[in-house]
Amino acid sequence: MSRRCELTGKGPMTGNNVSHAKNRTRRRFLPNLNDVTLISETLGRSFKLRISAAALRSVDHRGGLDAFLAKAKDTELSDNALKIKKDIAKAQAAA
Repeated sequence: MSRRCELTGKGPMTGNNVSHAKNRTRRRFLPNLNDVTLISETLGRSFKLRISAAALRSVDHRGGLDAFLAKAKDTELSDNALKIKKDIAKAQAAA
């Protein structure tokens, strides 16, 4: 299981642990990932995604999963999220 947000593409970053004596050792900063269920209003069903807490706030700010995916870049999305985005676009075009 990769430690990468399915919506924003946010992944692990690297840095240093710095002691009081200024000794530096490498460390990893992991994203705050949560398993959430988001509902698509266009498709009328829910999707389980593993996204960061920041992405969850962004989804709420933009007005839901459909609006977030409409503005999101395809390169940042996971394969699962890209499939959801295409299904939503297809359903909106048919309606």
